[in-house]
Amino acid sequence: MTANSVLKNMFKLSQKITVYIPATINIDQEIDNTEYVNRAATLLSECFGGATSCQAVGYWVSPEAGLVKENTTQVFAYAADEDLKKHLDKVVNFCMEIKKELNQDAVALELNNEMFFIE
Repeated sequence: MTANSVLKNMFKLSQKITVYIPATINIDQEIDNTEYVNRAATLLSECFGGATSCQAVGYWVSPEAGLVKENTTQVFAYAADEDLKKHLDKVVNFCMEIKKELNQDAVALELNNEMFFIE
């Protein structure tokens, strides 16, 4: 039996959605983002059956502060097409909530290798 024949008979999750959780408030004041990571992981798990997180460092240029380096956590899930359509609004609304709570200019949401900035 080949890998192709095995995979052909399996269900697949062809959509990937990632929320980038900042670890700063305002422009560059570091915070513990654990609460927000847990909220994102819970939401994505409820909507899509599971989630994974990984640490990253992001950079951007602020007109006021210059180069800003910040820790961030990527929380992502793979989803079936119909589940993504059903739950995408919930994820976008979550991004708007944490943008406001963390006083961010935007929160990044990646969908299938395309980046959206939720402002």
